[in-house]
Amino acid sequence: MTDPLPPIQTTARDDAVLKALAGFVRQEGLGPGEKLPTERILAERLKVSRNTVREALTRWEGLGLVERRQGSGTYLKAAVSPDMLHMPLTLAGGNDFAGLMRTLEIRRALEAEAAALCAVRAGKAEVAEIERKLDIMEEAFHSAGMSSEEDWEFHQSVYRASGNPLFEQIISAMHELFHRFWEHPLGVRDFGHASFPYHRTIFDRIAAHDPEGARAEALKLIATVENDLKRGAANLKLLDRK
Repeated sequence: MTDPLPPIQTTARDDAVLKALAGFVRQEGLGPGEKLPTERILAERLKVSRNTVREALTRWEGLGLVERRQGSGTYLKAAVSPDMLHMPLTLAGGNDFAGLMRTLEIRRALEAEAAALCAVRAGKAEVAEIERKLDIMEEAFHSAGMSSEEDWEFHQSVYRASGNPLFEQIISAMHELFHRFWEHPLGVRDFGHASFPYHRTIFDRIAAHDPEGARAEALKLIATVENDLKRGAANLKLLDRK
């Protein structure tokens, strides 16, 4: 049998490593949730340094393809193949009102369509997982008054169940930018409280396999976020006048 990780003889080493890793994953039949070999083993098979392998895995991590768990290893999060295109994503962020609104426009499009597709495609297991993440999020919100990480996990479960891995990959690449919404943007300390009930209504529409209803509830959630941002911007204007 041909070695799935032959020594690489190319100047485009980084891309070749990624392609070889994807070939290995396919040949070994590894799927999302399964663990990759250690960096040392991969480096030995590829005849490259562990640092080269580490950099390749870092690129995959940035694309949302793998997850590194401290003390455990690297786990595949999405399906990969040797013919994948690795596209860089450069984001102009910022905690100013204009920057946050630009980010929100992207999130509105992704959230609404992912929720609709999820309502069509999610099976019993996926619906149960989304509900599990929702329960965890609601418990965190009621006990601590906020649930940023749990909220993120809930939305990730919806993206994952949409049946299109690009949703999760794009969202993962934009994680840092989206996460700024939870850091009291524009001084709104109760940011996200108004959006809280819509997580449950989105789930209800997904569980009912109602794509238009799921899309509508997702848009309502984003509308509350927009209102929070506008409220924060108005408060800042008042402060500037004083």
